[in-house]
Amino acid sequence: MKVAFGFSAHSGWAALVVIGKQDGDFVLVDRERVTLVDETWAKAPYHAAETKEIKVAREMVAKGIESANRVAVRELRGRIKREQQRQNEVQACAVLVGSSMPDWTVDEILAVHFRMHKAEGVLFRDALIKATEACGVRPVPVSQKLVSKEGEKALRISEAALSRKIAEIGKSAGPPWGKDQKDAAVAAMIALSSEATSARV
Repeated sequence: MKVAFGFSAHSGWAALVVIGKQDGDFVLVDRERVTLVDETWAKAPYHAAETKEIKVAREMVAKGIESANRVAVRELRGRIKREQQRQNEVQACAVLVGSSMPDWTVDEILAVHFRMHKAEGVLFRDALIKATEACGVRPVPVSQKLVSKEGEKALRISEAALSRKIAEIGKSAGPPWGKDQKDAAVAAMIALSSEATSARV
């Protein structure tokens, strides 16, 4: 069947929900927690570099970003291969995103603590989007704040109907089925919808 991935990213990991479409209806194919780092410090590279001398700090941040990008490609390729083995075709990969970050330099980010949190929040979302492109899959960024509204619009259903569908999918999944999984599932449904396909290619 045709499937789409939905990712809700955090520092060093992401919740993944795989949604398929069978007989015109959305079904849960898989869900899991995906680790996006090989080393613990890389979960928060700006924080890890905060107390270092500036040259070392810049190198550490660059290494952390490179690691996130590399691991994201590796993990995504593995999930795509798994779906191919199931005879499924990955149509798109949705990533929940927040507000964009100003074009700060590493030095500017390290100078203000809240900027480090912002940069690390963006880092793994960006890594997943880049990985999606590197793997030849269509990326679909979905607003974290507006995911339900985007879902209603793309799927052409009411808020109540969308909530019922997500609850139904969650029931088949079993716990945990929290906000990460619910939002990632909606994002995957958006990516899989015909409207998303025509609008975002």
